[in-house]
Amino acid sequence: MTKPATTADRFELMETFVRIVDAGNLSAAAAQLGTTQPTVSRRLQALERSLGVRLLRRSTHSMTLTEDGQRCLERARELLASWHAFEADLRGAGDEPEGTLRVIAPHAFGQQQLVAPLAEYLARHPRVNVEWLLHDRRPDFIAEGIDCAIQVGEVDDPAVVAIRIAEVPRIVVAAPALAARLPSPQAPADLAALPWLALRPYYRTEVALTAMDDGREARVAIVPRMTTDSLYALRTAAVAGVGAAVASAWLMAGEIAHGRLVHLAPQWRAAPLPVWLVYPQARFYPARLRRFLDVIRTSATATFMPQQLPR
Repeated sequence: MTKPATTADRFELMETFVRIVDAGNLSAAAAQLGTTQPTVSRRLQALERSLGVRLLRRSTHSMTLTEDGQRCLERARELLASWHAFEADLRGAGDEPEGTLRVIAPHAFGQQQLVAPLAEYLARHPRVNVEWLLHDRRPDFIAEGIDCAIQVGEVDDPAVVAIRIAEVPRIVVAAPALAARLPSPQAPADLAALPWLALRPYYRTEVALTAMDDGREARVAIVPRMTTDSLYALRTAAVAGVGAAVASAWLMAGEIAHGRLVHLAPQWRAAPLPVWLVYPQARFYPARLRRFLDVIRTSATATFMPQQLPR
């Protein structure tokens, strides 16, 4: 008669199952776990027997999750993360963080602004590895095994913890040839005459601006020649003279300094975009996540705010 699996056994079986899915096959999972493929296969079968469901469909060349397997994967990630965080919490805050931290960041920030604090974090904690994933979409933390995300714009998910860490100033820019069409100084109404670029999801057919001196508001209707979801594509198109754009001041400051872009209507700004640290609610958080949150919070102002906004 097969001995029933204990709670400790089930944790090992769940860890093996998650590793199989992440690694993509049994052989790779066995190599990562420092064991053999038959052992990994036996653990998977034991977990399936224990739960009474089939978790994976396997053939010679492929492996896919069943519907039950998908549900099990989400819950297994959540349970394992909570358990490891609980262990870390009991060991105390002074323990050296270790393991793999999975972070999602927006493409532009993740390639440029956030690399310096990430490097600082890794230098402080040599036993931590980071999976640095660049997406502008909202993550499914549990299903994707994500520890935290850095998000720009509003957070509308009540199931997450969201800490506002900074604001991104936004300005209107255009290539010098386009700027030369406008009077000086420029008012918001003058900008409607220009061709425009639009940045999803922040603006498409209208730009809202606020006066820096007295808070007056103005709205400019635009007909975009080009719409994109990439800040870098927006900047490149603006430099090429395709159209005017509203974009993050930090991204445009260098182009303005080198004369490739002009800051239009400098007494007016678009509403700044909030930057958030977002992570799933849990009773315990591993030290590697807590330390990362500390580093990002500390560096947020210098990271997202240029030393001197172009005027």
